[in-house]
Amino acid sequence: HRTNQGCASLSHHPQRTMSNGAKLEEIDAEVLASGAEGFSPTEIFIKNPGRVAYTYDDLIMMPGHIGFGLDEIDISSHITRNIKLQAPFVSSPMDTVTEHKMAITMALQGGIGIIHSNMPVEDQAAEVRKVKKFKNGFITDPICLSPQNTAEDVFQTKRKLGFSSFPITEDGKIGGKLVGIISNRDTSFIEDPDVTIESFMTPREKLVVAKEGISLVEANEILKVSKKGKLPVVNENDELVTLIARTDLQKNRDNPLASKDKVNKQLLVGASIGTRPEDRDRAKALVDAGVDVIVVDSSQGDSIYQLDTIRHLKKTHPEVDVIGGNVVTPSQALHLIKAGADGLRVGMGIGSICTTQEVCAVGRAQASAVFHVSKFAKKYGIPTVADGGIKSTGHITKALALGAGCVMMGSMLAGTDESPGEYFYQDGVRLKRYRGMGSLEAMKKGSEKRYVWDDSVTAVKVAQGVSGAVQDKGTLRRYIPYLMQGVRHGLQDAGCRSVSEAQEKLYDDKIRFEIRSPAAQREGNVHGLHSYEKNFTDNSYITSA
Repeated sequence: HRTNQGCASLSHHPQRTMSNGAKLEEIDAEVLASGAEGFSPTEIFIKNPGRVAYTYDDLIMMPGHIGFGLDEIDISSHITRNIKLQAPFVSSPMDTVTEHKMAITMALQGGIGIIHSNMPVEDQAAEVRKVKKFKNGFITDPICLSPQNTAEDVFQTKRKLGFSSFPITEDGKIGGKLVGIISNRDTSFIEDPDVTIESFMTPREKLVVAKEGISLVEANEILKVSKKGKLPVVNENDELVTLIARTDLQKNRDNPLASKDKVNKQLLVGASIGTRPEDRDRAKALVDAGVDVIVVDSSQGDSIYQLDTIRHLKKTHPEVDVIGGNVVTPSQALHLIKAGADGLRVGMGIGSICTTQEVCAVGRAQASAVFHVSKFAKKYGIPTVADGGIKSTGHITKALALGAGCVMMGSMLAGTDESPGEYFYQDGVRLKRYRGMGSLEAMKKGSEKRYVWDDSVTAVKVAQGVSGAVQDKGTLRRYIPYLMQGVRHGLQDAGCRSVSEAQEKLYDDKIRFEIRSPAAQREGNVHGLHSYEKNFTDNSYITSA
């Protein structure tokens, strides 16, 4: 009874008081000024008494009040003034990161991929077309074999690619006349590796096929009735046009966040170009292929070559958005904005494989670069893309909270199934090659134009990147949802319902930060263990000792 009375008494007096009788109000200015609640962006980045530039790891965000669920958090944001993504993730235009498979899956998950330019013009345009022509569930470039290939060819392709079903065409290419198909069932009892495929494949007359123009709904019904795993699609000449897989139908059945253009409902895709005169022809080919955004790719974006390139693109192809960069200061950003850039790429010398700061002594710590450039560009309505230095979902959340519209990732996405290249094993660990576009290996294939802007012939190449390997991360279909959920958790802990709300609080000095000492950074990471497993998704982990 006394307890109930006490509760009733408290309910009539919800305003609590301190021991001296004063009412307990909101946090006052004195407490805020003391640093007890952290420090405002103005105090850290603008007043900045130490004259220090900060990385993502230097900063930690103070928690906010959580009054909403994870499912209420909106992480959509702009990559350019005209393009908004449901997932603020962009894959970097690097030759070990983004080709059509990466770009397709990024777009299906709500982000966008930027096709690299370290290839002939016609090849890059073809990569763009593959993305624009993609339809959920349709495999437009299946691996084909010919009847003259051997069982050993099948086994090697299976080991290399990880799947075991292949359509068989007369010439071993897509577009050839369909003559059969092989599956794991056909090869299970083959002992002679030299036997040709035509002797054990399932022949054309026994196949269930569909005619060109079939819809996904119709294809799904055929697969359901026939109980087949693959459905070849042929034209009127019985030539293989595409392949439909039951597993892909199940995976791609529903992509509500997919990045699509408003008119044709095709997936969005970007592509990079350099700043040399011939890159204008490259840009035209990319526009003809249907590209949605062009990234002018330079390690230092504030050059007469890039400004001329942006002006040309906006005059010649006004329907295509252009992202300029890379920049790290407002003065650099201003020049690109004046030239007509629709977005800015921020970052210089901070990627895991980049050595620009070490070699050239020019660049900036990424957190400071993102804050200052984003704050300046916001006045002109130009979004920024934080490019480089991203090693975790915490870094992504910090980049967005510091004003970036999206984050561009290289090493975070290299090593996934969708990145170019083949897996290999080293010390029992499954790896993929990953290299900076400033590495000598990449420069030899053409990426030198990213670092040398004019047409002069350089007798000595100065590397601004390295080559290495990254661990297998599995498929983007699991990895991107993990990144998205991690960002939602970060925004929720900071008390922000959306990326836009986080940035409003940033510029109102309502988001609070602290600078972490080296000891605090160690404390905030895994420590005190002999070894541990860091799980990203159900099938991806890193073991550390």
